[in-house]
Amino acid sequence: MSFDVSRKEAQQPAPPSTGHNGNAVAVLPSMSTVTANRLRLNPNTEHKPENYEGLQLEFSPLLFSSLERYLPPPMLSLPRDSKLHYMRDIILRYSPDGERIRVQRHREYRQKIISHYQPLHRELYTMHASNFFAPSFLKAINENKEEGFRSIMAEPTLGVFTFEMFQPRFCELLLSEVENFEKWVHETKFRIMRPNTMNKFGAVLDDFGLETMLGKLMEDFIRPISKVFFSDVGGSTLDSHHGFVVEYGIDRDVELGFHVDDSEVTLNVCLGKQFSGGDLFFRGVRCDKHVNTETQSDEILDYSHVPGRAVLHRGRHRHGARATTSGQRFNLLLWCRSSVFRELRKYQKDFSIWCGECQREKKERQRVSISATKQELLKREGKPAT
Repeated sequence: MSFDVSRKEAQQPAPPSTGHNGNAVAVLPSMSTVTANRLRLNPNTEHKPENYEGLQLEFSPLLFSSLERYLPPPMLSLPRDSKLHYMRDIILRYSPDGERIRVQRHREYRQKIISHYQPLHRELYTMHASNFFAPSFLKAINENKEEGFRSIMAEPTLGVFTFEMFQPRFCELLLSEVENFEKWVHETKFRIMRPNTMNKFGAVLDDFGLETMLGKLMEDFIRPISKVFFSDVGGSTLDSHHGFVVEYGIDRDVELGFHVDDSEVTLNVCLGKQFSGGDLFFRGVRCDKHVNTETQSDEILDYSHVPGRAVLHRGRHRHGARATTSGQRFNLLLWCRSSVFRELRKYQKDFSIWCGECQREKKERQRVSISATKQELLKREGKPAT
């Protein structure tokens, strides 16, 4: 059983924070000695990075917090502005001119929306954990232990976790906010970018002001879980996101083809409303080389959505959505990304730690090697080969 798997990407991947830092930046002390050092190969896990939220930056604040752990040791005690200046120079050095222009244009597009759109439920735009999350989920996050996470989760197939996450009231408010935004788009005839290349309906939440709240959702609630269950794909270094709501129904997107996400870790939460059909189907984790290989029987999972209940999985876990046959279904998606993992992946050749097909190929090579060794030993002892 093989498939032609699409790469589901954002039409414009969620860009970094809006604005430009026009403030003067302090001159780096002892920069001649600091620049002689390279970034660390492994992060300093004991170092607590600065908080870069609230600054007007070209890139995500979480990117700077994540990168700070890789700074040369002499830099860690420097003022925040000094570290910021140093890291920004590194990022700009590796950021193509075309990408910077794209980010600038998207920032302007986003700012235009935010300056004109009037939110309906302003309480959504700041993280209020006790009002948003189910008590069982909050308890597990506060304990921050694997056994606590597993106590609220089911794992119907390897690497796909489901759990109760949002309170019904939060789902209602977010749906109402999205519908209000869609109404504003219709009335003003504002041309918006849809969430990705495969969904023709839905809205990018980051584009109309929810970026900060979703950033906190990823950093404080998804990253702790991902650190435990998805460390092999950068789960502990998630530093940017793309947050959006998709809409399915007879007069909306009906189904979603087989694909992988442009993320390291994907959060998918059904918000409602009343609907039939729309099941998710999963078919195993694959690297780029093996994305269209056959599915093994133990990789097959069909999952039925429940409002408020989350599904958490690797972005490279192949999946799709069956047709929504009646009613309307809305889902919140948060694609969580790790710039560190993406950079390291460029130099990797062995993905057997997470790619199902790579694992099978590795096991087969080991089996052949063991068999060859056994035959060679039998030959040396003058015994017939088996």
